[in-house]
Order: sequence, then C-alpha cells, then structure tokens
Amino acid sequence: MRLKDAHRRPRRQLLLALAGLGAASAGLRQTHAANPAGPVEAVIREGRVVVAFRHANAPGTFDPPGMRLDDCRTQRNLDEGGRAQAQRIGEWFSVRGLKPTRVRSSPWCRCIDTATLAFGAPQVWAALGSPHGRPATETEPLMRALRQAVVEASKQPGRFETWVTHMFVLSALTGESTSSGEALLLRATADGTIKVLGRLAP
Repeated sequence: MRLKDAHRRPRRQLLLALAGLGAASAGLRQTHAANPAGPVEAVIREGRVVVAFRHANAPGTFDPPGMRLDDCRTQRNLDEGGRAQAQRIGEWFSVRGLKPTRVRSSPWCRCIDTATLAFGAPQVWAALGSPHGRPATETEPLMRALRQAVVEASKQPGRFETWVTHMFVLSALTGESTSSGEALLLRATADGTIKVLGRLAP
C-alpha cells in the first residue's frame, strides 16, 4: 500500500511510513484529510464512519438504453479489472481484521458485484441508486435518507459500515469526485454536516 499524506510529508518520513505498512498492504492507497483523526486505517478502526465506495471499474459512462435493474445483461458491468479491484478492497480489510457492521449497495449490478466480491452479499438499498436522469423530487428524499444514515453511523464508536454506490451519489453527498473503486470516509458533525475524513483507493 502507498500512503499519500494530504500535507505531502518529506520524502524520508514518507519512506518510513511505507516501510511500516508491510507487504500485505499492497494494492490500495490511503489518503487522510488534514484533521486530528490521523491515517485512514486508524479512522476506520476508531469507527463512527461510513466507508462509501464508488463501484469498481465498469467500462463506459452511462447504462445502455432500455437498462433494467432486474437484468444485469442490460447494464454496464464490472470488467476483469473491476473484479480484481473489488477483490483487492476485500483483501485490504480482511488482512487488518476490519469487518463492517453492515454492507449496503445500490441496486445496480456493478455495485452489488463490487460489494459481494469485497465483503459478501450486501443489503441492497434504493437510496444508493444512481440519480442520473431522475428528477429532484425523487432524488432529494433519498439524499436526506443517506445523510441521516451517516448521522446514525457517526454515533457508533468502534463500528463502521460500507456502502457501494455511484459517482453521482458521492458527489451529491459530499461535493467531491471519486475514481472507480475509490472510497470516501464519511462522518457527520454535531450539526449534521457530512465531512470527508479521508480516501481509500485501488
């Protein structure tokens, strides 16, 4: 694993951090925001966070015309690289003994497959579904549900949950962009504001 500090620490300090992570860390990158919580692994272990992933690599941009949620053949799906990404995510958590208390996924097949390959069968949650092409009257109640779920998770010390969703969902929730297979670590403040504490990426 490659540790990238948001403050771009000096080269020697970065090399020492890399040496301490060990061979089992290969495959993912941690980046923590400028906050007292510290490195990403420590934030997850502390709990009170949602580790919210964008699904792993699925070639293309949008689903084909006529896409149906009940038929994966009509959707964009993970390629071999995406499946490998999802497996690396699961391995990273497994070797550290980090087990989510709940795994939730968008109903889209590429999200369900990412979650399943990484963590096992997820709880499918419509609120995590792609909002692309849907009116605000439909999507705003779902965003409220997501924000409230982060608030609830932020009250659980020593526990964390993982979500697998879409770029558009994470952008609407946080204002930040994500790459395929990348996660944002989310925690709510006392006033309900959603903060990004760090990133975890293949």
